[in-house]
Amino acid sequence: MADNKQGGVVVLGFSGGLDTSFCVKYLTEDKGYEVHSVIVNTGGFSEEELVQVEKHAYALGVKTHTTVNAVQSYYDSIIKYLVYGNVLKNNTYPLSVSAERLSQALHIAEHAKKLNAIAVAHGSTGAGNDQVRFDMIFHIMIPGVEIITPIRDLKLSREAEIEYLKKKGVDMNFAKAAYSINKGLWGTSVGGRETLQSKGMLPEEAWPTQVTKTGTEELKLGFHKGELVSVNDQSFDHPAKAIQHLQTIAGPYGIGRDIHVGDTIIGIKGRVGFEAAAPMVILKAHHALEKHVLTKWQLGWKDQLAQFYGNWLHEGQILDPVMRDIEAFLANSQENVTGEVFVQLYPYRFQVIGIESKFDLMSSKFGKYGEMNSGWSGEDVRGFSKIFGNQTSIYHNIKETEK
Repeated sequence: MADNKQGGVVVLGFSGGLDTSFCVKYLTEDKGYEVHSVIVNTGGFSEEELVQVEKHAYALGVKTHTTVNAVQSYYDSIIKYLVYGNVLKNNTYPLSVSAERLSQALHIAEHAKKLNAIAVAHGSTGAGNDQVRFDMIFHIMIPGVEIITPIRDLKLSREAEIEYLKKKGVDMNFAKAAYSINKGLWGTSVGGRETLQSKGMLPEEAWPTQVTKTGTEELKLGFHKGELVSVNDQSFDHPAKAIQHLQTIAGPYGIGRDIHVGDTIIGIKGRVGFEAAAPMVILKAHHALEKHVLTKWQLGWKDQLAQFYGNWLHEGQILDPVMRDIEAFLANSQENVTGEVFVQLYPYRFQVIGIESKFDLMSSKFGKYGEMNSGWSGEDVRGFSKIFGNQTSIYHNIKETEK
């Protein structure tokens, strides 16, 4: 490692894991910077864990450590719209880490402004998406502030980081560090040797939430204008709290575990494990409710805009003004997305049983699918069918005549 001293105030986005622990030691002892760590809690840490992270940061040698509670702001600014759009990347992944990294980057940038730092640092590698998300937001929010990325610049393996920290006398759970785990309000990602190749499933012990529930249970989820507000008739003053409560119920069933294969921002394929019990249940329940209360064109346009929104968010473009435009559309579409959704939970799976809503467009007052309807007659349908296909009929008529 180089030993030339740089000096100056550096703000480090800190989680307490292997990568950011390396960054503290390297930046303080090898480079001579004054490091100020900041952890942005987007739902992945308990109060006790945050205390331990702070102790770990000071033990490593930071000048100051700051904890930012961003759980509710994270929901309000990002997750809410992922629910409105039923966003699943490649029909699989609920953007668990993609979304929280943007919230974290914005808060880290604000902290760097506050401390008038000469540089900002993060522990991203050179292979994944996070480096782009952090760098891009820092370039926009704090232009001119240097971005330092030791893991990326030194091209370090996890084994090399562990060896370095051991030589520095750092005491931490290096066995746990064999897997890269990122936990947040909207799910947890798990990366390890099994996800570095195209075949292989994470072992049971690698999953942060172990399966402890058997049998089955029914849930009743209450939505108000698209937001989850109650679980089994228990109301919450903020949807983030409802999500956290639902996670404690559904997580121990092993629901929401999967492997996502996706295209990274920098153009390579990547594979990551994730567990997201509450997000997966919420998205499927919310979508089921929408299918009952929205028109077909609302659903159709929502699908198109939400897919773009999810992809653009995944690639770090949260600050693009088009995102505010799409959010306005998504929010407006939720006016009647109010009601209750019934879900049955089982080990490793769940199913949506049905919904109840005063806005249900499947109301029997207007007829029942596959049976006689009260809103129109057979003759009405006969005439409609002829007119609805009229232009296509003319096209085929002319085509046959001109042969």
